[in-house]
Amino acid sequence: MPSKRKIHIALLVLLVVSVLVRGFIAGFIELGNDEVYYWTYAKYPALSHFDHPPMVGFVIDAFTLNLTFEDEFFVRLGSVVLGTLSTYLMFLIGLTVKNHLTGLYAALLYTASFYGFILTGTFILPDTPQVFFWLLTLYLFLKSLPDRERSPRTRNLIFFAGATAGLALLSKYHSVFLIFGMLMYILIYDRKWILTKEFWGSLLVSALLFLPVIFWNMENNFISFTFHENRVGITESGLQPQYFLTEIAGQFFYNNPVNVVLILISLVALIRRQHFISAPYRQILLWTSLPLIAVFTAFSLFRSTLPHWTGPGYLGLLVIVASWLSEPSLKGTIKRLIPLPVFFSLVLLGSVITLAVGQIRGGWIPLQKMKIDDVSLDLYGWEQLGEKFAPLKKWDEDHFLMDKDAPIITFRWFPAANFEYYLGRPTHLPVYAIGSLERIHKYYWINKINGNLKQGDDMWFIALSDDYEDPVQLYGNLFDLIVPSDTISIIRGMDTVRKAFIFRMIDLNKPLIFTPPKVTGRVDPAKTDTLAYFLKLIRGDRRYLDFLEKKSVREKVPLEDLIREEAMKLVRQSRETGVVPDTGRVR
Repeated sequence: MPSKRKIHIALLVLLVVSVLVRGFIAGFIELGNDEVYYWTYAKYPALSHFDHPPMVGFVIDAFTLNLTFEDEFFVRLGSVVLGTLSTYLMFLIGLTVKNHLTGLYAALLYTASFYGFILTGTFILPDTPQVFFWLLTLYLFLKSLPDRERSPRTRNLIFFAGATAGLALLSKYHSVFLIFGMLMYILIYDRKWILTKEFWGSLLVSALLFLPVIFWNMENNFISFTFHENRVGITESGLQPQYFLTEIAGQFFYNNPVNVVLILISLVALIRRQHFISAPYRQILLWTSLPLIAVFTAFSLFRSTLPHWTGPGYLGLLVIVASWLSEPSLKGTIKRLIPLPVFFSLVLLGSVITLAVGQIRGGWIPLQKMKIDDVSLDLYGWEQLGEKFAPLKKWDEDHFLMDKDAPIITFRWFPAANFEYYLGRPTHLPVYAIGSLERIHKYYWINKINGNLKQGDDMWFIALSDDYEDPVQLYGNLFDLIVPSDTISIIRGMDTVRKAFIFRMIDLNKPLIFTPPKVTGRVDPAKTDTLAYFLKLIRGDRRYLDFLEKKSVREKVPLEDLIREEAMKLVRQSRETGVVPDTGRVR
């Protein structure tokens, strides 16, 4: 067996090489659709957001120094740093469970995982802080729960585990499976923990840390929970085997096929009662892993799911694999610093990353010519689009074809966030997304921050050849004139891989009200049956507006349409009864 010194040197080399590779990718590849969207979490901070809790926005804000440095590298820097710390936590967990070699193997297996190395260790997603706090919580569980004596030290650790679990919940909702795993272990194997005040304190601190998310959802009709409920709810269409197969294939790829095969072998070894990990550690790892994987895999039988949702569940299973690989009694194996299966796993990771980076930046494989969707374009061409759009915008403004600093309008949260980061940020243009809440997500609230649009305003619309939407069909009823301005070609190597069709949206024909103005002055009592009177009355009533704003979110109807509908209702009531309705009672 390798010495501790060799193991520590190998771990240091792993951490250094890993951080250098991930740091290079972070600065070399443009931000993807999800990443630019989560950048808006930092630009427009809130207690929570439509899609996820706020932690990823806090991480971006911290590592960009409040968005002082906004290049791709700094936006992703939090992922590079937390990913490195997560690798070290895997080592500590393996060391706790068994020995130094187990710790090294756990760190190597985590590094070989596409989920750990790329998705949470390079790209900036809510999974980045979730995985860090998940592993930190798991480490504290393993250091505390197996203690049958419940010493003061381990009781304190279980309390701190509640805090880190709460921070994991502030990253992604399904971190609740951590707390579920702890509760199941205690209820089944050691119920005396229930008698300790630190156990209850850990639950309390988790709940307190999650309160901002609850408050935000209370203010917004629990729209975030409703959104996720719809994503995982059981459909009426029955079993959908294609979704299930896609989910299974995705889990194999995200966690590295070699790793998954090793997981299956080690689980079979557990079933056959091979003793390579002590019972308390095995129980904690399984209860914090298998329920999460089982639940979301079961959901995939009925509706489309995303494979990375189960990612945290595989982390504990990798520790079990590491323990199995480091078992001295494992026949036919020589204890190396890098076991042969782990070496193959790392080689597969390196090969796929090299191919992916080459495809993104150089288009090594002509997928478009082969009539195959090239998903690498999600991470390419946005910066080029921004550089080519800026002079076009200036030319149109200088020739009085467009209002100066006219905002950009689009139809969905992506490409809205892509446009905001790569076009709006350099040119200081606001970006609006106009559409249903399911399509625009956080831009429902960003529109309010950007402010109302006046009648007569001009706007830019950009239609992408690989995600085309006709601006006339979308917004033809909102503008007096929609005309093409120019076409921007996105070049990769020698090929045009995307075209951006730029449209001038001339003269908004009616105001778009996202935040109703406060009413000042008095209304004319002689005109109390007019639409103008009730519009002014409603807009001046803060409680009425709060009610309509929540209804707007719940029913996915523009706020201004609801205000006008309510005002028309009051006009009819006034004219039918001859009495001016009290707006304080109509709710």
